[in-house]
Amino acid sequence: MELDRDQLQKQIHELYAREHAELGEHGTLEHLERGREWDLSGTLSAGGVAVFPHAGVQDCGYQIAACVHAALDSGADRVIVISVLHAFNDTMERARQAVAAGGDPAEWDLWGIQGPGIDGRQEWRGDHALISWRHFWNAEIKRRGIPEHKVPEMIERYPYLAGGKPEALPGIEALQELAKDAVIVSTADAFHHGIGYGTPPEEALQPDEAGLQRAKEVIEEGMAILGRGDYWGYNQHCVEAKSDARDAGQVFRYLRGPMTGRVLDITYTDSTALYDAPPPTWVAAALMEWTLVTD
Repeated sequence: MELDRDQLQKQIHELYAREHAELGEHGTLEHLERGREWDLSGTLSAGGVAVFPHAGVQDCGYQIAACVHAALDSGADRVIVISVLHAFNDTMERARQAVAAGGDPAEWDLWGIQGPGIDGRQEWRGDHALISWRHFWNAEIKRRGIPEHKVPEMIERYPYLAGGKPEALPGIEALQELAKDAVIVSTADAFHHGIGYGTPPEEALQPDEAGLQRAKEVIEEGMAILGRGDYWGYNQHCVEAKSDARDAGQVFRYLRGPMTGRVLDITYTDSTALYDAPPPTWVAAALMEWTLVTD
């Protein structure tokens, strides 16, 4: 059955609204406290990148919180968030498939970088990828009592159709300029798995210790490809792994140069109800750290 992308987008936004309401102030603070387990501020200050998931907030909010702390503790005046832009209409999906098949991204009006303050395409406005990031960002600023004039500038950017050539993306030069005096975080749900995501039932893994270990291995395989700058190889890895971060990953790697990455923590969100599919249907939620390669 063909996926109704408009309906799926609506359902995801409704799900996020419910989950954030259930989280409440108490749950938000719990995740912010748990996020203190990792100190990635030095990674960001040194030019590395921290990557958080955007799966169910009850499952992975603490991982998002860890990246909020890292950004605020880095001392930077500007934080750039390189976000996933999901294919929530048929044109976006056709474009993504065409580029993955070797087509020219420039043939599509969607090719480029979207975000607040940028004229042109505005699909980013309907995306859910940074809803939880904004939630924890604002909550931590409030909790710390940071006055408005001292809050770091937070810039969201949404690349689409990098296609193995992030250097050619319209808008990349402006983003490079912004990134010179900024720290960078990004988001990725880098492993979607199970029957609801098209995995053959006989190959579908449960999200148990073995399943999560396999997810971690696949994610780190992709990180190794991206780290060495094989942008096209990474693009195709994301197709196979059902990672939504093919564009975001290529862009932050291009901005920062050679890096090595690792998964610091991994959990999952069950997606059986969202896709009305039998189990196992789940998405891995991973906290990832990228550090610059030094000579």
